[in-house]
Amino acid sequence: MSIRNIGIPGVNPPKGKECKDKYCPFHGGTRIRGKVTKGLVVSKKSRNSVIIRRDYVQFVKKYQRYERRNMRLACHLPECLNQEIQVGDMVRIGESRKISKTKSFIVLEKIEGVGS
Repeated sequence: MSIRNIGIPGVNPPKGKECKDKYCPFHGGTRIRGKVTKGLVVSKKSRNSVIIRRDYVQFVKKYQRYERRNMRLACHLPECLNQEIQVGDMVRIGESRKISKTKSFIVLEKIEGVGS
């Protein structure tokens, strides 16, 4: 299989790793479209999935204050990135079509590691 350029600036395909994952944006046929964001990996218990936590602030109009909130997203983890991504890493994710009932995002790259 050949490695595709997914068309997102700053995201490079994994070097020297080949996978047969049909949902991989680099080696398979799934396209990335929509939001590209980042989050923290909080769980890696499923085989091809990770749970990402995104923290954000929400303005509460009544009290004229901000509150902290978080959102947990189930994301597909391609085979070529499986060894590289660990719990506690900051990763970049991109939106794709629905892969399963809960997954519509795919992990694109590791931004920061646990020790960094």
